[in-house]
Amino acid sequence: MAGVSSINPFLCKTFSVNRPCRRLGFNNPFSPSNSIIISPKNSTDGLKFSASTRNWAQPARATDDEWGPEPKEELGGVATTALVEEEPSEVDKLKRGLVDSLYGTDRGLKASSETRAEILEFITQLEAKNPTPAPTEALTLLNGKWILAYTSFSDLFPLLGRSLPLVKVGEISQTIDSEGLTVQNSVQFEGPLATTSLSTNAKFEVRSPKRVQIKFEEGIIGTPQLTDSIVVPENVEFLGQKIDLSPFKGIISSVQNTASSVVKSLSSQPPLKIPITSTNAQSWLLTTYLDEELRISRGDGGSVFVLIKEGCSLLSP
Repeated sequence: MAGVSSINPFLCKTFSVNRPCRRLGFNNPFSPSNSIIISPKNSTDGLKFSASTRNWAQPARATDDEWGPEPKEELGGVATTALVEEEPSEVDKLKRGLVDSLYGTDRGLKASSETRAEILEFITQLEAKNPTPAPTEALTLLNGKWILAYTSFSDLFPLLGRSLPLVKVGEISQTIDSEGLTVQNSVQFEGPLATTSLSTNAKFEVRSPKRVQIKFEEGIIGTPQLTDSIVVPENVEFLGQKIDLSPFKGIISSVQNTASSVVKSLSSQPPLKIPITSTNAQSWLLTTYLDEELRISRGDGGSVFVLIKEGCSLLSP
């Protein structure tokens, strides 16, 4: 019974158990007649125990829960562990909230007063947590193409709201070259057959840790780029009546081919550059928030611009 004396840690002379002792693996419960008698013996090297038993039952096969929890299941020989998703930071939540509030505003043109107030609140909170307090000293972060997502600059609204017939305003962007200290502002126009752009090139100078001075040098009218052909429907509905367009398909195709030829010939021409010589063609820009994917800037008259880095996840719906 050396096994019993070695696993029992209690310093008692006698104890009785009237229920099954699963740890020791006995089939039958102990009764007073089957008690374990343990007595300490004095020894120079510490306490020793001896045990006497009567009418021992046969040891039962140990069950799984007697020796602790089962080992972790393994997949392909490697113990599996639960993947814990990282909780978004407060700044990430503010950025996502700002982008969500911009939905349907058409870069600020169609924003209601309530929506503008909500957007401004997100902007103010982000500016207070700006991870780049000196943006002009981190030009590598400023570098690249930024897509305009929102602005309160009222001078831009006529451009957004008054497109030419069959032409709409597409992407508005700002591309910064931190090495050459240049800025290019660009507006794309999308038509039924082609797209083109209107851009301005400028130089900038660092005036403070947050502010740059911008001097415009030239305007550029981009060459048209041919898009997909127009798909002519079989019929259209006008004033409740369906009009069959099949008799006009030949005429429409002829006009389309002529227009395509004109666009192709124009596409081979270089962009038209117009120098800007006015000394008043200057502006300044204050960057109040900057990280790898979001930039908030303020300009003349208190106008605000929210720009998102090209290719970043914030541009995804």
